[in-house]
Amino acid sequence: MKEMEPQTKLSLKLQAYQYLKTKILNCEYRPNEFLNEQKLCAEMGNISRTPMRDALGRLEQEGLITILPKKGLMVSGITEEDVHSMFEMRLLVEPYALRTYGSEIPRAQLEAFAELMHNPDRIEDFCKNDDDFHELLMSTLPNKYLRSAYDRITGLNTRFRIMTGKVSMINREQTCEEHLLILDAALREDWNTAADALQQHLEIARDKAEGVIKVIRLW
Repeated sequence: MKEMEPQTKLSLKLQAYQYLKTKILNCEYRPNEFLNEQKLCAEMGNISRTPMRDALGRLEQEGLITILPKKGLMVSGITEEDVHSMFEMRLLVEPYALRTYGSEIPRAQLEAFAELMHNPDRIEDFCKNDDDFHELLMSTLPNKYLRSAYDRITGLNTRFRIMTGKVSMINREQTCEEHLLILDAALREDWNTAADALQQHLEIARDKAEGVIKVIRLW
């Protein structure tokens, strides 16, 4: 039984982390909402505070929660600066990854996305498909430090989309056209042109996002 204890504790830490992160990314715990550690433990079947605190510490490192002395836990907010920084990171990393390592992306996966982009009405979850497309473009980046920094802002992007869901930020036809410009160049193995098209696509998305957050001040 004692041999199982470390594994059980690790499992509880991971469960707590995944549970809380999912709630935060889905905005079930909203930006700037205060959380109660005891209630969180109860939500997960009265787990002990040790795995919960481990999970909270990990989420703090990822920038998803803020631990305030004498006040408690708060889900990190989303500010204009956060949105600006998010796109600054994406513009620095995504075109570089595609230009430098795009040739290692499996051609079959690029072709599959191209077929979908030609038929936007067949895409059930467009936001997820968009995320999957950008993840494919990043998938061959070998630099673990760039990858770690990039992964940290993907959760912010998810939360921002959900919180501004009542504003139409994604035009399917336009987005598919922009994706196809990237894909057509990639399938020709013209990675410089593909990276330039990706940069333009991200700049358009950035301008829309920054316009939205200036109008809707939820945070």
